[in-house]
Amino acid sequence: MKKTIKTGTIIIIIFIVGIQFIPTVSNKQPVKISNDFITIYDVPKGIITQLKTSCYDCHSNNTIYPWYGKLQPMNMLMSQHIVEGKDKLNLSEFGAYSDRRKKSKLKSMISQIKDDEMPLSSYTLLHWDASLTEKDKKDILIYLDKLLSSY
Repeated sequence: MKKTIKTGTIIIIIFIVGIQFIPTVSNKQPVKISNDFITIYDVPKGIITQLKTSCYDCHSNNTIYPWYGKLQPMNMLMSQHIVEGKDKLNLSEFGAYSDRRKKSKLKSMISQIKDDEMPLSSYTLLHWDASLTEKDKKDILIYLDKLLSSY
């Protein structure tokens, strides 16, 4: 029994050390300021701060990684999450969307914030400052509704 536990522990340690040699992937791309959501709209400073804190890590071309983001398997999990997030909404490329798609994305953003689906609870668990207060939600929703009405 003790030999099995010792062997299992050694295998786990070898696995954890071994996967560290898998190269990490970073979501760092050249910035096209002209297409960024914050650039194309006149976004109030407080909302910029909240968007950068709560949305941009998963929904832009530049993620600010925490210390554990360089470790495997966390990097693999984060990379997959970021790819999925950017596939649904990329705030760095928002200006390149058609007006129809922009309108659709704004509606989706409003809906997900209202329904407390964004930011994800798994994200806010480790990024406490990304949680939206009721005031934050209200301010962002008012702003997004105003943008939506312009389409």
